[in-house]
Amino acid sequence: MKDVMLTVEGNKALTKDVYKMTLYGDCSDITAPGQFINIKIDGLYLRRPISVCDMNWNELTIIYKVVGKGTEALSKMVKGMEIQALTGLGNGYDMADAGDKPLLIGGGVGVPPLYNLARLLIEKKVKPTVILGFNKKDEIFYKKEFEKLGCEVRVTTVDGSEGTKGFVTDAFPEDYTYTYCCGPEPMLKAVYKTAKTSGQYSFEERMGCGFGACMGCSCKTITGYKRICKDGPVLRKEEILWED
Repeated sequence: MKDVMLTVEGNKALTKDVYKMTLYGDCSDITAPGQFINIKIDGLYLRRPISVCDMNWNELTIIYKVVGKGTEALSKMVKGMEIQALTGLGNGYDMADAGDKPLLIGGGVGVPPLYNLARLLIEKKVKPTVILGFNKKDEIFYKKEFEKLGCEVRVTTVDGSEGTKGFVTDAFPEDYTYTYCCGPEPMLKAVYKTAKTSGQYSFEERMGCGFGACMGCSCKTITGYKRICKDGPVLRKEEILWED
């Protein structure tokens, strides 16, 4: 984990309330797809955890949804402004068990961390199938970006305005070797019940500190409670215990 200053290079709307921000600075502590950064915002006490969409040593892309004061402040930032952030947080996805036909499943703002995972898998000559789930057509983002990587992309919308009508579980292929997913807990539960293979599930939780000190984002597992920010956000299918 590093506390660094990042410079805004670009910040643009992808949909009505989803934004893409490009940052420059020291990203060397980010070592796995699915990790996140925790951004300090002037005037607000708690930092805002945002998943990493893509990165290299000095360039970082994040995608975030405007849902409150913190993300609204982010949406108004312009090129040249600086952001203080903790980087290299969380465990991220492990690609060792992907097999040759991994299935990547993202719902809403759970989509971004799967992009870096998909790119790295393709660099390893593994072609994933990607399912992107949204409520309606005008909420869809990053479909073309996944296609440009070479992924087979399936889109679902709850209202049927584009792609398969329904949920991500309605678009599962017949053949896949492993599942990676990120999204709201109801989606994760549905994938857990539907998936025929093992997999890794990235949880979205409200976080206080972002590095395991406050215990505010604990999740029950077969080995006891784990901190989503420190021991996660990625948990393996076999260790998850769902709360009623």
